[in-house]
Amino acid sequence: MNLETPKKFRPLVNQARQVAQSVFRPISRKYDREEHAYPVELDMLAAIMDGMNDGTMGEGAGAGKLKAEKKNDEGIVNSTNMSTVLGLQELCWGDVGLSLTLPRQGLGNAAIAAVANEEQLKRFGKKWAAMAITEPDCGSDSAAIRTTAIKDGDEYVINGEKIFVTSGQRADAVVVWASLDRSLGRAAIKSFVVEKGTPGMELGRLEKKLGIKASDTATISFNDCRVPAENLLGSPEINVEQGFAGVMQTFDNTRPVVAAMAVGVAKAALDRTHELLEKQGMHFRYPTNMARTSEIEARLYRYEADWEAARLLTLRAAWMADNGMPNSKEASMAKAKAGRTANAITLGCVELLGAMGYCEDELLEKWARDSKILDIFEGTQQIQQLIIARRILGKTSAELR
Repeated sequence: MNLETPKKFRPLVNQARQVAQSVFRPISRKYDREEHAYPVELDMLAAIMDGMNDGTMGEGAGAGKLKAEKKNDEGIVNSTNMSTVLGLQELCWGDVGLSLTLPRQGLGNAAIAAVANEEQLKRFGKKWAAMAITEPDCGSDSAAIRTTAIKDGDEYVINGEKIFVTSGQRADAVVVWASLDRSLGRAAIKSFVVEKGTPGMELGRLEKKLGIKASDTATISFNDCRVPAENLLGSPEINVEQGFAGVMQTFDNTRPVVAAMAVGVAKAALDRTHELLEKQGMHFRYPTNMARTSEIEARLYRYEADWEAARLLTLRAAWMADNGMPNSKEASMAKAKAGRTANAITLGCVELLGAMGYCEDELLEKWARDSKILDIFEGTQQIQQLIIARRILGKTSAELR
């Protein structure tokens, strides 16, 4: 695995950094204060982002498919998953909330790209799709969802309630997780694309949050909401032996995406802290004797080492997805490490800078607030550690809870 940015992705990375610096940073504080206000400045970026996606393998916005087994002569591939994490690292260096609010770049788009068939990609690939998994009585245990989807002729009838739906108000469609038969447990859980305006789908409240305030987070209810049978993503068959594995494949793609967001905001905090400390006369002497290093320097060096580990784990998980390798363990490792590291770095930088870091004169306090969600959504820290333990020990979810 070559750790340099692939040459074909360098223009995308440079473009993402320019967007982060010239568009996101100047309006970051504005939309942090104006929660639920739509950032109209982002509309002009939609076409640019679509163009960035069109430069990939045509799998739509967000991460791409986990490929089938490759032939021996196919060689190494850097594709949609890698381009997504590289671009998001840069965008979230600018602002996490605004990155989540970019049209047609939702986590639901990554779910569609991961498991949709060709016909579904044509219908939904250009739509802005949110992801609806969490329920009032179901937090980190995605297998315990109570929303149902009952087959009725050529349609499914969906009933239930979803909370904490990122971009739930603004998106064109929502990828909804629901059970075909709750008596069969997690094996019956499937995902459905429900387009905005479908009768029976109703937007509830918008949440007020600690961070990522530029991004809307909605509650959505489904009351006898009918969707065409062809809106089911993946196989409609209930495979008890396969269990939850089919729908959980979505997370193998979206967890590295969230890890990349964490890597981006952590880098923003490190860069700004270095800049402010150097203005105060501190010089960083990496080759020097560690015994003569100040406590502030030593802490920043540890943060940088943790950041580099998180970045490399993220790249590895995305690279494996692009190259047809099962990456469930690696995706959870990247998400766990990056989420925890972003929290530690952003809060640590606030602490190191004292009043400069704590006040709204700097974005550091905002980054500290924004980073917390990255350790929570797409599976909490504890859930990631549980998944990693299962993969290492060869245990099923029933054997290791």
